[in-house]
Amino acid sequence: MSETIHNRIAMLRAERKVSRRELADALGVHYQTVGYLERGEYSPSLYLALRIAEYFEVPVEVVFSTKPFPRLGA
Repeated sequence: MSETIHNRIAMLRAERKVSRRELADALGVHYQTVGYLERGEYSPSLYLALRIAEYFEVPVEVVFSTKPFPRLGA
């Protein structure tokens, strides 16, 4: 069983024109942490996952999943 957490952080950032640094500053983390999260190299704590969802004003399930998200347009 894989413990990979899939996310849509990069897509949400691009859609809203938010840089990694801007998101990191809003969350109080290093901008490289946002990159690690986006690439799936780091799984967020529940607290950080909730704060990211809150930042984008969406349910946490919109941002994170245990299964890969379907490709857009698929």
